[in-house]
Amino acid sequence: MDGQVLAGGLANAGAVVRRGGAVERPAPPHAPALHGFLTALRAGGFAGAPVPVGRVTAGRERLEFVAGDVAVLPYPAWALGEDALVSVARLLRRWHEAAARTPFDTSAAWPAELADPEGGPLLCHNDVCVENTVFRAGRAAALIDFDLAAPGRPLWDVAMTLRYWIPVLDPATAAETARAHLAVPHRLARFADAYGLSPSDRSALPAVLEQATAVCRSFVARRVAAAEPAFVAYFRSYGGWPRWDRLQSWLATHRPALERALRP
Repeated sequence: MDGQVLAGGLANAGAVVRRGGAVERPAPPHAPALHGFLTALRAGGFAGAPVPVGRVTAGRERLEFVAGDVAVLPYPAWALGEDALVSVARLLRRWHEAAARTPFDTSAAWPAELADPEGGPLLCHNDVCVENTVFRAGRAAALIDFDLAAPGRPLWDVAMTLRYWIPVLDPATAAETARAHLAVPHRLARFADAYGLSPSDRSALPAVLEQATAVCRSFVARRVAAAEPAFVAYFRSYGGWPRWDRLQSWLATHRPALERALRP
């Protein structure tokens, strides 16, 4: 396969290739509906997401290449800083505001794997991880990889994003991954402030974080059970189910502390 193979991510590792001003990658089953949405989003003035370039061919899609910096493991210091965290919160808010103005195909088979169990009024990204965020001049400028986008509540998308960008880890896992210095309550409040989270959403967020963590655990379990190599390797390198047990226990135990941190 000629072209520049782009690093990052798990599901499509090694299968995303840049050719000039376009990126070729495996097309998700809902690509036609997604491409229509991304095109309408750009037409509405939102420049923080790529637009499709041509049609799906042989199971692969072509999207506009989004120039900028994308952090991959081991994450550089700038990707873990508060400036990056704040800029991601502001980009996500702009995404939600633009998505709320942009109609999407409600009859399409949007993926349910990381979708909001309660559904919702706009198309959520659902996977705003570090590897799916493009930075320019130190600020989050665009989102990429919409394979898991699905209808949901903005608060669900906030919770899913926070899992990656705080990141939401129990103290033992944070220490093991050299991120013990990133205080979860403080960074949670910083993100909520930068996003402009309402008082009611601030109150609800800790519980939604627990809900999102359970959904993510089920997502990983399905991929591991299917013996997908990238997910099996990730699962083993991060300590398997004991790590998930610790995190879910920590979130439940510390919900009152997170609620206090989020009070306006």
